[in-house]
Amino acid sequence: MEALFVLVPLSFILAGTALVAFIWATKKGQFSDLKSPGEQIIFDEYEVRPTKKIDINK
Repeated sequence: MEALFVLVPLSFILAGTALVAFIWATKKGQFSDLKSPGEQIIFDEYEVRPTKKIDINK
């Protein structure tokens, strides 16, 4: 029974911290664009850069 006097307030503190972190992340724009980063990985075309040219006529 004594454990409840510690665990219940501790769970409220943990839930409050999670709520504050969620509100902070929402205000900072962390959830403003959820679709583009996932599509960017799939449809991103990497530019192939030419490597150093070797002159074989030397």
